[in-house]
Amino acid sequence: MGLQWMILTYVVAAEAAIAALLTLPSPKLLKGGLVSLISLLLQPALFIVPFAGFLLLDIYWKNEHRLMCAGENCTASERDRYEKSVMKCGDDFSLFIECLKLCWILVVTSVIASKIYKAQGNAILCVSACLLYWCVYRICKFYKEIQSLEAVEKRFKNQ
Repeated sequence: MGLQWMILTYVVAAEAAIAALLTLPSPKLLKGGLVSLISLLLQPALFIVPFAGFLLLDIYWKNEHRLMCAGENCTASERDRYEKSVMKCGDDFSLFIECLKLCWILVVTSVIASKIYKAQGNAILCVSACLLYWCVYRICKFYKEIQSLEAVEKRFKNQ
């Protein structure tokens, strides 16, 4: 069950890099080409929203139906499974923390993420994937609106 979290982590890292790249100052021609390329990639990348939603539902379901192992009637394997399900974030979560350090939008989350449980960290990962997708979408939309307004302004100046 760790593969989907690694995929989501890489998607969040890619979204953070794209958001940072879009916000860097660059020449108009380069920026226009970059925005149009990313706009073409946004529609197929929309899969991340239902994927993150599914993973959030998975976290909720596992939390509601998790094994409660408090008594002496639990076997050693059940106790290990219970402890792994509620353990604090460890090495498998360090890549997510590094990705958040790179992302200027989610700096506060990276500070909090080292002190939370694994399920909470995974929920933050899902929310940050959706938030970053929305940010990249809005940045591209704002840039396109600015381009259209500049074209209208240029047309009025030529009249």
